[in-house]
This record gives sequence, structure tokens and C-alpha cells, in this order.
Amino acid sequence: MPIKYYEAPEIKKQVDQLAQECEFYHVVPQFVFCVRSRGSKAKRTIARIHGLGKIWQGVLNLPPSYTIEVISEIYDKMSSEDKEKTLIHELMHIPGGFSGGFRPHKGYVERKNVEMIYKKLQSARAAKKQKQLF
Repeated sequence: MPIKYYEAPEIKKQVDQLAQECEFYHVVPQFVFCVRSRGSKAKRTIARIHGLGKIWQGVLNLPPSYTIEVISEIYDKMSSEDKEKTLIHELMHIPGGFSGGFRPHKGYVERKNVEMIYKKLQSARAAKKQKQLF
């Protein structure tokens, strides 16, 4: 079965919210798209990010854009926390210049950074919730 792609408005909403909450101000929400795929043969891939390369930007006269793809068979079974961490990880691949290129993986350091950002996010959410109570 070939891979099929579907719109994922709930993922898009979450990505936009995470970009804002994690202070990824270089991310331009209107040029980040989200899809859910089914039928991937990938065994260890949960999600991936695709960029619109410079050549395509030029010939199509389009701005830099990114698509975050979540692989439904794996992603949908994950906990909410792991889903958020996965999306944060994908957002971290978008470079500060929002050029269509990518920031590379750094293995263990990358996972550690995702954890650090996620903990900061949780603290900010808890503080916001506490503030709303008063």
C-alpha cells in the first residue's frame, strides 16, 4: 500500500501553539503545514519534517515553507507528552532564518534539548495556570 497523506488540522493547531509557547519566534505559522500519513514502511520514524528547497522557492515564486508529517501508525499510539516532545523535536529542525533548510540532528544532545524545552514549557504552563487561579 502506498503512503497516503491527510490534512491534520489538530496537529497544525498544536504545532502553532507549541511554537508560540516554546518561544520559537522564527517559525512563521502560516508557512508551516501539517499532515498525517498512513502506509509508511518506516519502522523507527515517528514524524519527519519536509522543507521547500531554495530551487522550488525560486521557480514557483513561493516563500520558504515546511511540512511536518506525523506517521499515524506510530504517532497516534503515543502519549500526549510524547506527541508534544515529537512535535517540539520537529520544530527544532527549522533554522533561525526560516529559509527552507534544516538544522541537523545532534543525537543525544538533541534529545536532551527537547527534554529541557519540554520541562520549561511545563513550568510555564503550571505558572500560567496558577496565575489564572488568583
